Amino acid sequence: MPTYVYGVILSEDDDEAVGEVFEVEQSIHDKPLTKHPVTGEPVRRLLCAPFVAGTWSPLKSKQAMSDRNLAKRGFTKYVKTGSGYEKTVGKGPSLLPPNG
Repeated sequence: MPTYVYGVILSEDDDEAVGEVFEVEQSIHDKPLTKHPVTGEPVRRLLCAPFVAGTWSPLKSKQAMSDRNLAKRGFTKYVKTGSGYEKTVGKGPSLLPPNG
């Protein structure tokens, strides 16, 4: 379902003036909201760029850097902890001491 961005109308005279901005998941077939769902203030739908998960999107990079994917490709991943760097996946020592 698409996520739409709405803004509270501050002034009937100024189309650009909006107050609180919020997002609502709605069906593409639903009519746009005219009132804030909580406060009842008048709102309008705002135009904004859509989020498309492309080659370099955050969604793709998170998937590519997952522990499962790194292990499958033969990488070792360490995560910083208070006592150094702890191995989460791959070959190598379980703990690397902090630089110091």
